[in-house]
Amino acid sequence: MAIELIAAKRELEGTGASRRLRRAGQTPAVVYGAGKEAVSITLDHNTIYYALKNEAFHKETIELVIDGQKELVKVADFQLHPYKQLVLHLDFARA
Repeated sequence: MAIELIAAKRELEGTGASRRLRRAGQTPAVVYGAGKEAVSITLDHNTIYYALKNEAFHKETIELVIDGQKELVKVADFQLHPYKQLVLHLDFARA
């Protein structure tokens, strides 16, 4: 089962920028590892929310398309809101 996610680089970082993204239905994330520099990205919230419910999403390698460039990653960590159905942040590690 191949999992593919579409992402976009984000230039603005910080608490305020992340809040604005979440209100717009996006989820902030970061991709790091493999000796490369970390890249801040944004993903569609609903896609991520329902993907996290799938056990394979946590175990398999994910093909992440960032502005047209493909990278193989795995979910390293994610943060959920304590009581709302909201994904606050994801960390992806390059495979």
